[in-house]
Amino acid sequence: MTVYLTTHMDGWLYLEHPMPPLFVSHRRLARRLASGRRLRPALNWWALDSGGFSELDLYGGWRTTPAEYVAAVLRYDTEIGQLGWAASQDWMCEPQMLAKTGLTIRDHQALTVSNFVELTRLWADASDDQCPFMPTLQGQTLADYLACWDMYGEAGVDLTWQAVVGLGSVCRRERAAEVGEILLALRDLDPELPIHAFGFKTTGVRKYADLIDSCDSGAWSFGGRYRPDPACVKSSCANCLHYALDWYGRVAESLACASDPIQRPLFPASAFDLAV
Repeated sequence: MTVYLTTHMDGWLYLEHPMPPLFVSHRRLARRLASGRRLRPALNWWALDSGGFSELDLYGGWRTTPAEYVAAVLRYDTEIGQLGWAASQDWMCEPQMLAKTGLTIRDHQALTVSNFVELTRLWADASDDQCPFMPTLQGQTLADYLACWDMYGEAGVDLTWQAVVGLGSVCRRERAAEVGEILLALRDLDPELPIHAFGFKTTGVRKYADLIDSCDSGAWSFGGRYRPDPACVKSSCANCLHYALDWYGRVAESLACASDPIQRPLFPASAFDLAV
C-alpha cells in the first residue's frame, strides 16, 4: 500500500533527498501561480489534492471553475512533472459540509460525478497526454457509496477501468465499522479496484491496509503542532521535515512488518536521517 505524505510545503517536491510520495494541495500551488513564481521540475513523485475540503469549508462551494483547474493541472503536469494523479473537484458529504452548502448528499454526489466528467472532457480538448484526474466516490452510508457508484455508471464512467478511485468523506471515520463495510462492498464490486482513501490517520492506515491501495495522511502535522519533538528548537513541528519523515518511517515500517516480517519497508526510517 502507498501512503502519501500530505503537506502544504510544496518546496519539498524539490528536495534532493529520498522522499515518500507527497500529497500537495492545488490551493498551495495556485499561490505560486498567482505570484508569478515559476514552476520547477519536481525531484520527487507526488499527487495533487484539489483542496476541496478547504474550498467547501471556507466558501460553501468551488470558486475555481473546471476550466481553470484543468489549466492549472496541465501546467503542473508539464512544468513540475512527476505527477501521479490529480483529485477531481469533488464535494464532500460530511454533515458540516452539507450545512455549509445547504445541499443534500445526493446533490453533492451529482456535482462530484458531473465535475469528473467535465474535467476529463476538458482535458481531452487540451492535451493528448493521459488524463490525470481520478473519480471519487462520495457519501456517508454504505447505501450512499453504492448509489454514487451507480451514478458514475449512468454518466458513462466505468470505475473498474480507472487507474485510481478515491473514497471520500472517510477522514476521521477510520474507527467506524461502517468504513470497513464500505471497503468490503467496493471490493465485492471489483476485487481489483484501486482504492485511495482520503485523509486516513494512522489507525485507518493500519486497520485497512489490506483493503485499500493508497491513502494520504497529514496526521503528522497535527501531532507536530501539539506534541513537538522535545529535542527540536522550534515551538511547533507542524511543518518540520524531520518530524514528518520520522512519522512516515515509523508508519511504513509498521505496515511492512504487519504484512510480512521479512519485507523491508519501502521508505526505511534510516533513509530520512537528513542533515537539514
